[in-house]
Amino acid sequence: MKRFAFTMGDPCGIGAEIIVKALKTQPEYIDESVVFGNVELLKHYAQLLALKTPVRSSASLQDTKAGFVNVFDSLPHKVSDFPIGKASKIGGECAFCYFAAALKEAIDKNISFIATAPLNKEALQLAGHFYAGHTEIAADFCKSSNFAMLLWSDKLKAIHATTHIPLRQVFSDLTAGRIIEVTSLANDILKKMGYKTPRIAVCGLNPHAGENGLFGNEEHEIIIPAIKECIERGIKVEGPIAPDTVFLRALKGEFDIVVAMYHDQGHIPIKLLAFDTGVNITVGLDIVRVSVDHGTAFDIAGKLKATAGSLVKAVEIGKKLSL
Repeated sequence: MKRFAFTMGDPCGIGAEIIVKALKTQPEYIDESVVFGNVELLKHYAQLLALKTPVRSSASLQDTKAGFVNVFDSLPHKVSDFPIGKASKIGGECAFCYFAAALKEAIDKNISFIATAPLNKEALQLAGHFYAGHTEIAADFCKSSNFAMLLWSDKLKAIHATTHIPLRQVFSDLTAGRIIEVTSLANDILKKMGYKTPRIAVCGLNPHAGENGLFGNEEHEIIIPAIKECIERGIKVEGPIAPDTVFLRALKGEFDIVVAMYHDQGHIPIKLLAFDTGVNITVGLDIVRVSVDHGTAFDIAGKLKATAGSLVKAVEIGKKLSL
């Protein structure tokens, strides 16, 4: 059986803590997974949280042992090296290297999927890795140009046409082709997750979905042509629907997923409804990468207040997608 990978994310955040908490509440993960991260930090949190399973360093995936928490540590550091609760160069470098190592193993088909704890974008930049986040790193390593961020919760789901760009840039980057790509990706992944005929709503970009051109022309010039093309391809899709009502309609069961035009349009409703259980999925890759839908939480790092619900849910979805 292939193991799946946890990546610790930024060691100065809550990654190690939530991994230990996930292992403690879901003991089957211990023999199913390998952790890409800092072994001393994981031992530290295992002791604080009374995890009885011993933590060991693994030189490779072939070196893992049953009955242990196996940690692949490519950048050995002492716990005291990490400025807990702060954005730092060391935190960004470690987060990048942990994820890069796991990506290599996933691309080589040595692990079934990757479940990532959060990294910090400022720390990533401080370390000289100029990516917007996990999604873009994974796409680069997998050499994929047709990818998207999908936020998944039991109550509501959203996929994004654009993500980590300034809001003013959305208006220049958004194209009919991109909306068609993202809607198709949403249709494909929902089918993989058991939806026979996914019902997809496409969000408007402007208030009231443009109000017939009163508040903008993007709906008529970009979004509507994209929706027509998707319908011709056999996708069950409606829109553009006003941003202030579409998520409520999806929540009430009218749609299975919403195609959001920009980052906050999709993130705000998901995080409002499922902050502790939402999952971030990178779709359009040759590997499966799932993640918590929250950040490094520097404000509570080291205080043992973090919850592992989102990480546990991510693993659940990762297992389904990697079958």
